[in-house]
Amino acid sequence: MPKTFLLVTGFLLLFASEILRVYFIMPFPGSQLHNTIDIAYFIGKYIFLLRFICLLLIIVPLIALFKTGRLWIKILLSGTILFYLFIFYLFNFKFLADKMFYQPRNKLFATAVDNTVDTNKLVIAASIHGQAKAYPIEIIGYHHQVQDTIGGEPVIVTYCTVCRTGAVFSPFVNNNYEHFRLVGMDHFNAMFEDEKTKTWWRQVNGEAIAGPLKGNNLTELASMQMRLGSWIREYPRTLILQPDTLFKSEYDDLSGYDSGTIKGSLEKRDSASWNKKSWVVGIVENNFSKAYDWNDLVKEKIINDSLHSTPVVLILENDGVTFHAFKSVVEGQKLQFTWNDSLRILQDRNTGSTWTWNGICTNGILKNKSLTSIQSYQEFWHSWQTFHPNSLTFAVKK
Repeated sequence: MPKTFLLVTGFLLLFASEILRVYFIMPFPGSQLHNTIDIAYFIGKYIFLLRFICLLLIIVPLIALFKTGRLWIKILLSGTILFYLFIFYLFNFKFLADKMFYQPRNKLFATAVDNTVDTNKLVIAASIHGQAKAYPIEIIGYHHQVQDTIGGEPVIVTYCTVCRTGAVFSPFVNNNYEHFRLVGMDHFNAMFEDEKTKTWWRQVNGEAIAGPLKGNNLTELASMQMRLGSWIREYPRTLILQPDTLFKSEYDDLSGYDSGTIKGSLEKRDSASWNKKSWVVGIVENNFSKAYDWNDLVKEKIINDSLHSTPVVLILENDGVTFHAFKSVVEGQKLQFTWNDSLRILQDRNTGSTWTWNGICTNGILKNKSLTSIQSYQEFWHSWQTFHPNSLTFAVKK
């Protein structure tokens, strides 16, 4: 009886260790609904020790039963071992995030002249030290991260298709350059592990949520999501990440992601407002956050608002996908913006000055003045709620 108990206990622990290590950090049914990241990290960190302990529990009774047990017991034990090997293969070589999503092998960039990416595609883009680069979402959405340099500055450009979150970070941890691998997800958000400390970092905000550096944050760098053509208009000398031909089928699987019409339930948009998969635009300013319904922005085109004591304006370009968020104050004057449909220009109501989509005044008494950008994100509502639990929400006045 004791030998049988040890054998059963050892096998149960062995199976549980292999399965739960991956189950808690991948989008299996129910796996992303609870705060289990510390358990997953513990199992992952000590998986070799757990396997060794389980082996100690089962090895003696296993040998004894193979020597003296009946034929059906030997067959059962053989089947159990084979089933474990099958589980081991699945959860170590098939279901792990970095075995499913790879980094680009050929990281190629092109100028606007040589670019092959449709200019209507959405990009996550940034400009640093005079150099601009754009990363198509349907490319980095598969890779989840691309480590690169912009203007000589190392960056990690990240995207999570399940949360619809794009962000650019500095890859320096404690002043040391780090390499990252995709390790899984937490609350449906992609998660990366750094090479040296093995800390797990959340994609949406760069927060360390498990490991030695838990509680720290990667430094986020300014970035924008917009239509590639709009980015080229603003930065005609930009470089654009080109598709790696080795991953053509993987990119094709994300066709329709930009518009939210992709088939996958985890990534498809809900066109209604304030549902889990509804789109919102979120902004954060001075530790205050606010979410704006995408449908409202499409309808209104311009939303004048305030976040705490900061006047803000959200602007949607005529292409219907490129959005901007600015502090709507110039030299202490709070401005209210409107779209002049007859002249097809953006104006402030206060002075009648004309502004570009990028927040630069081109005509009027405020000519050459510019608005200060606010970091903004297009995101699924379930994601914004989860990672900004105290966020305010905007309601259009009727």
